[in-house]
Amino acid sequence: MEKTKTFALMTVLVLAFMWVGNAIGGAEGMKTAFYAALGTNFISYFFSDKMVLSQYKATPVDASKNPMLYDIVERLSQKAGLPMPKVYIIPERVPNAFATGRNPKHAAVAATQGLLDLMTPQEIEGVLAHEMSHVRHYDILIGTVAAVFAGAIAMLGNFARGNANRQTSNGKRGLIAAIVMPIAATVIRMSISRSREYRADEGAANLTGHPEWLMSALAKLEGYAKNQTISRATSQTAHMFIVNPFSGSAALSRLFSTHPSTEQRLARLEAMQNGVVAEA
Repeated sequence: MEKTKTFALMTVLVLAFMWVGNAIGGAEGMKTAFYAALGTNFISYFFSDKMVLSQYKATPVDASKNPMLYDIVERLSQKAGLPMPKVYIIPERVPNAFATGRNPKHAAVAATQGLLDLMTPQEIEGVLAHEMSHVRHYDILIGTVAAVFAGAIAMLGNFARGNANRQTSNGKRGLIAAIVMPIAATVIRMSISRSREYRADEGAANLTGHPEWLMSALAKLEGYAKNQTISRATSQTAHMFIVNPFSGSAALSRLFSTHPSTEQRLARLEAMQNGVVAEA
């Protein structure tokens, strides 16, 4: 299902590029945009994870550099029957985490330094189990690719806006594109189903056998996110984190909400505490 969604997003990106190219440069512009879209698709599929990790200046760690973090991820990957992902630390004081990659064999899990400093080992395990569940369900593919797509479409909108001032038919079409493209970028972000967070929460509870670990972590994460924002966070990548990094901004939180409310997530986890069922 996630692979199908990713293919659909790639198709949308090609069509969006071609439409803007035609609006600005006619047939020749559409041809150029088509090749640009193919290049963007290739880069987003094979390199979007590296781009996102680079954006947040994540550094790889192994068992010798951070044995506690590495051991947790290794243990969870074995319990989930998944290949060991690469492990990264983001030099950021605000606690949060995300997973990225195109499939379980090419996955990476990234935690902020703040998560390691401010959470108990059990809470960290609950958070990382949530991310491993995303890996297991291939959520990382569509989530990471969508981050690049949203940025590319936003760039198209800016390019179209630059041509909108021309008093020509192309300029008028460019004005329309400048209006439509930001909407399209928002639609791309909204294509990330909020139900995937519920599924990853449930997967984490089943993987650890302790829903309360993730519950405690989510409550803390929400509290920090409401008062502090990750310095390099963008609306294009907000959906990748376990908790929306823009929770402290009511307007941004509503506009870019790809997460259900933490209260709803906690309520569902609380309902699981009386008996954790096996993950499907």
